[in-house]
Amino acid sequence: MDSSVRLRFAPSPTGPLHIGGIRTALYNYLFARKYGGSFILRIEDTDQGRYVQGAEQYIIDCLNWVGLVPDEGPGFGGPYGPYRQSDRKPIYVEHALALINKGEAYYAFDTGEELENLRAANGGNQKYDFVTRNQMRNSLVLSEDETNRLLKAGLSYVIRLKVPENQEVQIEDIIRGQVIFKTTELDDKVLIKSDGMPTYHMANVVDDYLMKISHVIRGEEWLSSTAHHVLLYRAFGWLDQMPKFAHLPLIMKPTGNGKLSKRDGAQFGFPVFPISWQPKEGESLLGFREFGFEPEALLNFLALLGWNNGTEQEIYSMEELIQAFSLEKIVKSGARFDFEKGKWFNQQYLHQKSGFPFIQRIKDDFINNGIQVSDEIAVQIFDLFKDRVLFFKDYLQLGKVYFLELESYDSEFIIKKFKPEFISVLQSVSEILNHLEFWNPEQIEVALKEFLKSAAIKPGELFPLLRVLISGIPTGPDAFKMISFLGREKMVIRIYKFIEFINTKKQEA
Repeated sequence: MDSSVRLRFAPSPTGPLHIGGIRTALYNYLFARKYGGSFILRIEDTDQGRYVQGAEQYIIDCLNWVGLVPDEGPGFGGPYGPYRQSDRKPIYVEHALALINKGEAYYAFDTGEELENLRAANGGNQKYDFVTRNQMRNSLVLSEDETNRLLKAGLSYVIRLKVPENQEVQIEDIIRGQVIFKTTELDDKVLIKSDGMPTYHMANVVDDYLMKISHVIRGEEWLSSTAHHVLLYRAFGWLDQMPKFAHLPLIMKPTGNGKLSKRDGAQFGFPVFPISWQPKEGESLLGFREFGFEPEALLNFLALLGWNNGTEQEIYSMEELIQAFSLEKIVKSGARFDFEKGKWFNQQYLHQKSGFPFIQRIKDDFINNGIQVSDEIAVQIFDLFKDRVLFFKDYLQLGKVYFLELESYDSEFIIKKFKPEFISVLQSVSEILNHLEFWNPEQIEVALKEFLKSAAIKPGELFPLLRVLISGIPTGPDAFKMISFLGREKMVIRIYKFIEFINTKKQEA
């Protein structure tokens, strides 16, 4: 266990956790586990205006579902708490005042109107920076006495970082290499807002330092903010303890054009949240869990959205992912979100499932939906459909027709493929099956193939027909296994119900 390796996942509870957030958490988790370090959850809720009730618990529920359980965090304990930033407010104020005393930050008393006038200058792009701050109302311009007077009078203020003039800020990013920013491009970021709460930049840096974070793995959208973070580390005198940075590529829309957003689920017809989210009463946004994804399959899929260890391997256990993972193997360019590929991953994971716990899961699903099945029947359901399911729920969807009355038959198949002479063929099949000595797929196959030698129907016509009268559609598992699973009595009944349906249709015509 390397206690010096500490990584954090630090989401904001401003709404449901995007699937990209789970990928970020996963990469942090994999790196921490590979080097025997700690994976920390920190809730960055300093933006109280955007705080959404229930979002923090939702984040925790998502992490628990996919199995990325934090070592430290709200509800998990740990030696560096509290892990919710709104509970750490005095810590940030104390550190901001220390920066003011060092001359690295300053009070700014500008009104909203004054700030608006500043922004409106220069075509609306004017920054509050090392040039314009000398024209504004702040402790760099005001005398010490005047500053103290305004503070004592309770005048509203913010604390800003004093960005140095005409310098370069260099960042060694593990994924992107050297990135250079010029301070002429940077504004004097607010560190403490007028309500006393810290901004993301201030809280992020102070917490990473105090919690001894060794590596910051986060989305590409935070790369530009890192220049200010490096300046803060420098201002505090913490450069020698600054974490290593790695900024992840974006997850792109399926079209490849633009970042996958929280709003894209409705447009593309797939979930973009780990588990379902209710934005308001009576409304629910579907999650990957409710869609039917296995959590391990989802993590495997997400791991390969931006990372590849240079081999052809696609299916990884969690232990294999941990051993193979490397930040240096993460690509710089965005990764296209291919939902069909995600479904393929889920199918592969279901193919690997076996044993009593999974059989019990199938059995419970049928029983919970009002269909009583035994352990033996659950095993047969598993064997019959294991090569055809994409999601676990497909076992019930495909299997329930064997226990319930069929409500309809594939109309296109009947119109295009059914011939009147097939009725006598089905009657013969019924007789053959009804008098079989042994009822199993092997004997059924022998009997029906023998029948086909003299019947007025081809195999490519008979077996789709039998599938239709069993399940309603012409495709499905091995026809002999379907017949065997349905049972002799039900099979004969379904043959004659289908004949009755055809005859009724002829009379109506």
